[in-house]
Amino acid sequence: MDRRKFFKNGSLFAIGATILNPFEGNAKELDFDTLKKNTKAKNIIVIVSDGMSIGTLNMADIYLNRKTGKGSNWIQLYKDNKVTRGLMDMASASSIVTDSAAASSSWGSGFRVKNGSLNVGVNGEDYLPIWQKFKKAGKMAGCVTTVPITHATPAGFCVASKSRNSQDSIAEMYLDLKFDIMMGGGNNYFSSESRKDKRDLYQEFSNNGFSVVKNKSEMFACGNSKPILGVFYNDGLPYSKDRESSKELTGTIPTLAEMAQRAIDKMKNHPNGFVLQVEAGKVDWAAHGNDITGLLYDQVAHDEVVKLAIDFAEKDKNTLVIITTDHGNANPGIIYGRDADANFDSIQNYKQTNEWILNGIGQETTVSQLIDRIEYANKTILKQDEAKEILNFYSNIKLEEGLYNPRHLPFKLLADIQKKYNSVGWISMDHSADYSELAMYGPGSDLLKPFIKNTDLHYLMLEAAEVENKF
Repeated sequence: MDRRKFFKNGSLFAIGATILNPFEGNAKELDFDTLKKNTKAKNIIVIVSDGMSIGTLNMADIYLNRKTGKGSNWIQLYKDNKVTRGLMDMASASSIVTDSAAASSSWGSGFRVKNGSLNVGVNGEDYLPIWQKFKKAGKMAGCVTTVPITHATPAGFCVASKSRNSQDSIAEMYLDLKFDIMMGGGNNYFSSESRKDKRDLYQEFSNNGFSVVKNKSEMFACGNSKPILGVFYNDGLPYSKDRESSKELTGTIPTLAEMAQRAIDKMKNHPNGFVLQVEAGKVDWAAHGNDITGLLYDQVAHDEVVKLAIDFAEKDKNTLVIITTDHGNANPGIIYGRDADANFDSIQNYKQTNEWILNGIGQETTVSQLIDRIEYANKTILKQDEAKEILNFYSNIKLEEGLYNPRHLPFKLLADIQKKYNSVGWISMDHSADYSELAMYGPGSDLLKPFIKNTDLHYLMLEAAEVENKF
């Protein structure tokens, strides 16, 4: 770390600084230690909306504004001029369009790596991830997410792996590295019933001193004396709207904000501070599926964490909050039209995601049953020919590809049909090379320039916390 860069006018600080109050005309001396405390980030909270194109941010703000009269917490920070704002170039070592593994690794290692890899350089060299650096510096560290805790974005801050798909191995690495709190989905990578090697990682984590929790009640009930592993679903957690619409899921699955609050409560009293990554990972999954309900309501869930973190940082005074996304995805937006306002407002009445709609359809489903299902989920009545077109996919007449779509369900077709009724359009079902929105609040936020390279964020975090990059 270049301390001269962080402590601007270093020679002045070296001899003690004189601060002039222009209104009183009196000189007040502040010693070096006081100045250092005023600039150092003891804690860092990184909040990532995975796969958030700018249209997603816009739509969440417009949705909240039209529904509640108050927009999103993120945009309100811009309106109130409370954050430093920039754009970030997220290209990877192999493409101008990154994947989540390379994106997180650029922040995690300070180097651009190839898509699909985690903190492994282009020549095969392993880089030490940033959460390991902060652990070595004496801080507590953790991640919470709505996708598997072994997924690309949390893993990019924690481990080095040639392939992001090695989630069984990543779970084993977490056991050895002993991070302080790791929560999300991913039962498939910890359970002996799902792992190919039949290892019971839950038992191994417990034997190694962890509190292992598998539902919301257990998460809140466990103490803070042990590191916590929380795994609440087989793969990614249910979408926020599907969770909200189910009493069972609401009772057992924590929200992203609840997980984030639990993580902060566990680590906030640590004398050396903490670092925490919070990921709204299913924003990306919804974008891949052109699923407006999944996308919008999970972005709102992310926005709840923004408020939670800023509220904590305002009281704490020692916390740097970083709010960003790792790449664009599908570039959705509200499309011009005579009925655009009313159409977009109709999403306020949606009860279920497109994933819920499509997974409940089979070859035996009739046209009238499908129309009823979508009317229940969207308060929209499809035409007969629209329903028939969707059902064709279930007769193996057509197949639709796409990430996180193992059953080849017609997500794109349903989104295209919905566009007539909600005025939301999509350009694709995959990542885009958007520059990423980046906002910072708290000590160290002044280090952010208006435009940075993704790898710069790694060094900014170290610099803000005054952790020497010597590992």
